Formats: sequence, structure tokens, C-alpha cells
Amino acid sequence: MRVGILTSSRADFGIYLPLLKELRRHADVRTELIVFGTHLSHCHGYTAQHILDEGFSIDHRIESMLLGDTEEALSTGIGLTVTKFASFWQQHGKRFDWVLCLGDRFEMFAAVAAGIPFNIRFAHIHGGETTLGAIDNTFRHAITHASKMHFTATEAFLDKVKQLVEPPYHIFNVGALSLDNLGEIPLHTNEEILQKWDIDLSKPTVLVTFHPETVKPEINDKYGRELVDALLELSQYQFVITMPNADTAGNRLRALFTSSFKDSAHVRLVENFGTRGYFTMMARSRFLLGNTSSGIIEAASFDKYVLNLGDRQRGRLCGKNVINIPVSKTAILEAVTNIEKLPAYNDGNIYWNGGAAVHIVEQLINHNNLSLV
Repeated sequence: MRVGILTSSRADFGIYLPLLKELRRHADVRTELIVFGTHLSHCHGYTAQHILDEGFSIDHRIESMLLGDTEEALSTGIGLTVTKFASFWQQHGKRFDWVLCLGDRFEMFAAVAAGIPFNIRFAHIHGGETTLGAIDNTFRHAITHASKMHFTATEAFLDKVKQLVEPPYHIFNVGALSLDNLGEIPLHTNEEILQKWDIDLSKPTVLVTFHPETVKPEINDKYGRELVDALLELSQYQFVITMPNADTAGNRLRALFTSSFKDSAHVRLVENFGTRGYFTMMARSRFLLGNTSSGIIEAASFDKYVLNLGDRQRGRLCGKNVINIPVSKTAILEAVTNIEKLPAYNDGNIYWNGGAAVHIVEQLINHNNLSLV
């Protein structure tokens, strides 16, 4: 069986990692990595190198990334990605028994959309979810419609996918794939974090990841300013910010963070930690602040509370560790004061279902020779 893996960013590769390792254990399965998007952008840390560092080869590179972050630039980027992948699927599409696609990014949507006329057998991971503050919500459901098999993170998301697609159903609730990483990836020591990124984890540290709200991009300048003002006032913490995705207004947030914190003694900006580094930061932080899906899905497995800002993740199923607050300086300052009074979180993770990678590979193999409509 030959399986293609579509990976466009640091985020989806980190989620794929346990699945790639599981696929590698099967001698009768050939895996090919199809790398595109911000992986190949030096402005976003050239995370293709992270793939190589993890011991995987890059079988196909597809350059389609624009540097702009306007609505026109993203729309043009979608068109360019579709065009590039039209040629790719024409040349290579028939060689794959399955092509795995993950999540909801516009680049992933474009790669999948280009494959529809070629009847590529896509298997979608993380369908059925809702994020009302991001245009990714539309891309996610479109990818679901284009896919022949579906691996969801909860039973509720399985039910949603069943509403979106036509029978016969090939939908499996496997839990969140990224959580398989937690038992396999050793965390860095504090000394290694200090050596690699000059971050002293003996200080009370908060991990911050804040992406634009792409449904109403005009609000992001205000939201960015509110967050910056709050962090500047909270000087009792060391804030470590991972830089935003390539989204509408993403570059403006990057510029704001860079200019606002260039002389700050308590705020650090990091382009890319890699999976091991990011999980280490999550594990050693007091709590998380921002609007990233990793706060919703993975933080509970580290027993961490999350201050989830604004509407980007609105509609996504959350555990009891997630505290939703508006993007305002006042709300952030109040929430930080209150979060320090909470008892330690130990209520588990609603996205864990016993391990996803083994179940995904099992279903891919079981359905390899099945005629799917």
C-alpha cells in the first residue's frame, strides 16, 4: 500500500508524527511525504528542516507560498496551490492508495480541491470540528466533503461528519492524533531549553500563541494591541510567544509583536520550537494564553489551564481546563489573577481515546481494496 501525506506547516507535521512512526513499522506500507506551504518558507522558519531532523525524507516539494497576508494574497495563494497540485496529481495521483490530509488550513484545502477531478482517495483527520472565528471552518468542511475516509477526535465530531457526507460511511472516532506524541517524545531538560533558545524556565513562564481571527480580519490590529498591552503590564511572568500562522493579517501581528517586545526583558519571541520543544514549553509553563487549537486539544494532557482568547476557536469542544475570555487588556489581567487561585487541574482530556495512530493505520489497511464511492 502506498500512502501520501500532505503536510503544509509545523502544526500538522507535529500531529502527524506518531502516525508516520506507526506507518514506518509496516514493511508493506510505503509512505511519501508531500511537503508544501509554510514548511518551505524561510520567513516562517523553514520547518521542512524539522521533517528531516526527525529522520523522515521529503519525497515531494511543492512551492506555492506567497509572502503577503491580505485577503487577495491568501486567495491568490489558494489559486497558485491548486494550479501546482493540478500538475502534481496529474503526474503522481495514481500511485497513491490513500492520501492523508489533516485539519483546516487554506493550503490543505487547495491541495485537496485540486485532487477532486483525479478522484484521489483522501483520508481526512480532524473533521467535524467547528471554529467560528476563522475561515478555516469552511475549509475543514470542504475537505471533509472531498474525502473518502474520516478520522475524528471525538464521537460528537463523528456525528457531525455523518451529517456532512453521504453514505456509505467510513468514519472512525480515534481521538486526537497529536496526543499519541505524549508517550513517545522525551521532553527537553530546562538546561537544553536554555541552551537552544536562551529561555530560563526557572522563571514563572506562560506560553502564548495568538493567531488572527480571519472571519473579521479588520479587528486583529485592535486585538493585537490589547494583548501586547496586557503582556507588558504582567512583568511578573516570562512570556514566550510562538509566532502566528500564515493567515490574513498574520504578518501585521508578527510586526506588532516584534516592534513591541524588541526591548522587553520578560517577553521572548520564537518562530518554531518543533514538536519536542513546544511540548516541553507547554509542560513547564504555568498556563497557556492565546487562541490556538493546541490549547484546546493538548494542554489538558499536561494538566494545564488555558486562557482562550476571542472567537477563533469558538464552537470547538473544550475541556474544563479551558477558560474563554474576550481579547481585551482588562479581561486578560483579571483572568490571569483568577487563574492563579484555581486548584491544580487533573480532570483528564476529552480528546484522548486510547491512541489514534494504530487505529488509523488499521483502517487504511482494512479499506485499501474496498471500492469507495
